[in-house]
Amino acid sequence: MADEQQQPTPVFQIQRVYLKEASLEQPNSPAIFLEQQQPSVDIQLGVEAQSVAEGIYEVAVVTTVHTRIGERTVFLVEAKQAGIFEIRHIPQEILQQVIGIQCPQIVYPYLRANVADLIQRAGFPPVHLAELNFQAMYEQQLAQQQAAASANANGQA
Repeated sequence: MADEQQQPTPVFQIQRVYLKEASLEQPNSPAIFLEQQQPSVDIQLGVEAQSVAEGIYEVAVVTTVHTRIGERTVFLVEAKQAGIFEIRHIPQEILQQVIGIQCPQIVYPYLRANVADLIQRAGFPPVHLAELNFQAMYEQQLAQQQAAASANANGQA
């Protein structure tokens, strides 16, 4: 019993969730408001993560919403919603999953609300970002990284 070492308790705490960056452009207003045609909407999403101190990580979900009628931009929104998380005493492979899956799942609803609100305040019907499966997104990125690493290893052999 005396030989057993006490393992430190894993820690996962949200320190803060905040809107780090947001921009809105509507270069063709007010004329674009008179258009009757349905616009096309292109939505891009990504996750960024960085260590800011020992056991402290910033995880951000980034989106670009570009709406067009033909070649003309109706509006362009870029936003970055971030969170600061304290994550300690977790094995490395699990830590990467927490940063790539759980943290974005916490931050994303705030991003969805802020983007919809920003677009609505600009005078347009809100664009509601779809629910996301961050686990599937994480696994897809991992598979792409492994395929790229395998291709590089085979190319250098």
